[in-house]
Amino acid sequence: MRVLAIDTSNLVLSVAVVEEERVLAEMTTNQQKNHSIRLMDCISGLLDATDTLPEQLSGLGVAKGPGSYTGVRIGVATAKSMAWSLNLPVVGISSLQAVAMNAAGFPGLIVPLFDARRGQVYSGCYRTDGMQSVRLRENEAIILLQEWLPYLREQAQGDPILFLGEDVRLHREAIVQGLGEQAHFATPAQNHPRAAHIGFLAMRRLQEGKNAHELVPEYLQLAEAEAKWLAKKQEGSAKE
Repeated sequence: MRVLAIDTSNLVLSVAVVEEERVLAEMTTNQQKNHSIRLMDCISGLLDATDTLPEQLSGLGVAKGPGSYTGVRIGVATAKSMAWSLNLPVVGISSLQAVAMNAAGFPGLIVPLFDARRGQVYSGCYRTDGMQSVRLRENEAIILLQEWLPYLREQAQGDPILFLGEDVRLHREAIVQGLGEQAHFATPAQNHPRAAHIGFLAMRRLQEGKNAHELVPEYLQLAEAEAKWLAKKQEGSAKE
């Protein structure tokens, strides 16, 4: 069983080909956010490097968000197009869970987060599951960090809390002020999502994988332009 995995949901671009217990190839960059230009070349290069023909794939895994609206759409649209053309199942994996997988084995709470501006973060709360995976303890959400930290302290019940994600550096001071020595921080290499993790998570769920038309992104909130449009529409309806 061979799976192609894609993550373009944030600044990092990561693509991998995995097979059962092996990572056959993986490429991850954290430089320029030009995923729409580079993604297909990355996919083609990894398939060539692993001597994988598209029809040899068993399915696809893709980061479905939350994250950058444009980034999420690029990855999901690409995975859906390939799945549809090859008649393969495609599995959407949480972008936050992909980061949390870097900390599988940690003995406390695992908290991946992405900055959502205005003091908010996209985040979730995970625990190690069998040393090789993580399980969600609380639904992922967009939340004010100042509200999230005391909740995490309560849920941890004295256990350490590990924060992961490229954007943690933006909130590190507030996290330390809120949690003190209970807060732990990942190494820089652990802050980046790996498509290989997405591939292995997707492989376990291929039987329940959706067809290409059913997979939808998970933004956790409306795009700003859409929110403004809906607000204007509601305001116009109220005046009628």
